[in-house]
Amino acid sequence: MKVKLLASMLAFLLTACTFVHMAPGATGVKVLATAPANCQKRGEVAVSVKDRLGPYERSEAQVRDELETLARNEAPGLGADRISPLSPVDDGEQRWALWRCGR
Repeated sequence: MKVKLLASMLAFLLTACTFVHMAPGATGVKVLATAPANCQKRGEVAVSVKDRLGPYERSEAQVRDELETLARNEAPGLGADRISPLSPVDDGEQRWALWRCGR
């Protein structure tokens, strides 16, 4: 009984954790719902995180937030200041377009 309780508590705590943190320079990157007009495409990136921890599924919102953060982290390295999703989240993976809008 104690083992089940401990496992349940551990699973709950892990689902509340954020494993991805914002990199320097990524805080200024804006997230767009669709591809912008009058911006230069700087590239594409595929990002992924764990969407399950053993038999436990992580929060869909948390996975989505971490994927967005990873994409934002990649943008400054390619000279981008905006990102937009190219695909929906699928098994903890997502593709993003990186844009330079200069505004």
